[in-house]
Amino acid sequence: MRSLLRSVLGLHRMLLIFSGALTVLAVVCLVGLIVDDRTLLGAPVWLKPFKFAVSFCVYSLTLAWLLTLLSQASALAKRLGDLIACLSMVGVGLITFQAARGRQSHFNVSTSEDAAIFGLMGVLVTALWLLTIAVTGLVLLQRVGDRPTTSALRLGLVLCVMGMAEAYLMVGSTSNAGGISGAHSVGVPDGGPGLPLLGWSTTGGDLRVAHFVGLHAMQAVPLLLVGLRALSVRLPVLGDEGVRLGLVRVAGAGFGAMIVLLTWQALKGQPLIYPDSTTVAAFTALVAVVALTASAVIVAGARRVRTRPRPRLNALT
Repeated sequence: MRSLLRSVLGLHRMLLIFSGALTVLAVVCLVGLIVDDRTLLGAPVWLKPFKFAVSFCVYSLTLAWLLTLLSQASALAKRLGDLIACLSMVGVGLITFQAARGRQSHFNVSTSEDAAIFGLMGVLVTALWLLTIAVTGLVLLQRVGDRPTTSALRLGLVLCVMGMAEAYLMVGSTSNAGGISGAHSVGVPDGGPGLPLLGWSTTGGDLRVAHFVGLHAMQAVPLLLVGLRALSVRLPVLGDEGVRLGLVRVAGAGFGAMIVLLTWQALKGQPLIYPDSTTVAAFTALVAVVALTASAVIVAGARRVRTRPRPRLNALT
């Protein structure tokens, strides 16, 4: 328990504090979902700040751990983490403030106050994107652990940057009508029928799908590597560093292609759960390529393991 406590306290302090505050906010939002029956665009007013609190908490905890690995640039990494925590705190605070007022936070320019808040949120999003690119640059310049670990962290961050960039497709995607400039949905107004909790449109395209996949690749790719290491106890071929490295790279490429595919589907105005035959064919081809490539990596690794010379036993042992 003491070892775990030391590990937690050794994480980036400001991001750790911010994550704790977001946990409290998530609980407050849950209470709001229960006691406040107000809705906005067909969803409970406290649902958006709840989702942002959870998402930013995961993002911040991941960065709090990642930045401690950058020993060669610890001072710069600490400053970047402090900036990300402070700017994120303001951004989530603005979303919560608008929810408490029963006002739309994103794309809302209906009043001068709403427009100022949305404009400030846009500045914060750009700043966070640039800061994440800076962190990605530090990771690209430094090797963290073995080759699979370094590759998993690099690919996860690059994919996260791609996912963040999806936000720019949402801004200005509709005309400034009714005080709204931009939309999550394509081909239909925001606030229509959507998937439970997530809210992704079930009647039109939704750019939030690719946004979500990209953002959380930062956790998914490293977690895949953790899973491969755990499975290596039962599957010795996964104990080979080259196999793990190859599978991580295949997964990273697959995630990147999936982000592009989901963006393409959304821009065509297609709901995630109702793709047309072209989208289904593209998705099937992607899965097949990833599966075949991963299989080739495993087969090649198994051959290396079989042909690797075994150490000779000493005659006296």
